[in-house]
Amino acid sequence: MQEGAMSVLCLIGVVALVFVVFLSTALRIVPEYQRLVVFRLGRCIGSRGPGLIILIPFIDRAVKVDLREQVREIPAQTSITADNAPISIDFLWYYKVFDPMNTVLQVGNFELAAQGIATTTLRAVIGGIMLDGVLSEREKINLALRTRLDEVTERWGVKVTNVEIREIIPPRDVQDAMNRQLSAERNRRAVVTESTGTREAAVNVAEGQRQAAILQAEGEKQAQLLRAEGYSAALERIFSVAGKIDHQTITLQYFETLKTMSANPATKFVFPLEFTSMLTDFIRVREEKKSA
Repeated sequence: MQEGAMSVLCLIGVVALVFVVFLSTALRIVPEYQRLVVFRLGRCIGSRGPGLIILIPFIDRAVKVDLREQVREIPAQTSITADNAPISIDFLWYYKVFDPMNTVLQVGNFELAAQGIATTTLRAVIGGIMLDGVLSEREKINLALRTRLDEVTERWGVKVTNVEIREIIPPRDVQDAMNRQLSAERNRRAVVTESTGTREAAVNVAEGQRQAAILQAEGEKQAQLLRAEGYSAALERIFSVAGKIDHQTITLQYFETLKTMSANPATKFVFPLEFTSMLTDFIRVREEKKSA
């Protein structure tokens, strides 16, 4: 009886172990970003996921496919430009699987195949562009590479989303020529900047002098106008006062002036002919005032 019980327990343990192994191989949990391409007895029955997937052990075989966007590096490749200049280029390309079944069924090693296509495509694109164009038209080269890669990989269920050239290394002599050209360009810009500054400074100085001359002329004009107005007012005042002075006052002022002039011994007097008549009129008026 004991041997029978032990046999039953062993049988139950074996069955439990087989069941656990069955569950571990039959049940798969597929993340949202993955798909399982299932083959049953060698025939593809489609993609499965995400979530809990049940496979038949020893009958079903599953291949994982990642749906997330991936990035791969193409090592530096030496290409010949249209003007026969060797140039080294490396770039990154980004892709995303949109058809898991074609990715598994249509190509054996997708990444290796894509790398070979990227290398040959790069050489073909660079071979049709001059060296100066390669150095200055990265966006154009990126677009051409992405378009050609996408045309090839589309049948594999893969979409090339972007291509970015990371580094372009021209030949040594071309680098030296570019450095000399860059130095000459910097010197030219420095000279142009200096000459522009000198010209602007000269223009500013000339403009300042012109403004100063204008201001000075305006000031002199205002001063002359003020002097003229002062002279005009003085003349008007003198004329107004002179109209109120009688003949006797003028004669007395004339005599006072002669008296002042006679104070200098070196003064010579020249009496006009009207002096006698002025003196006679003055004496006559004085006599008339006395008689009155």
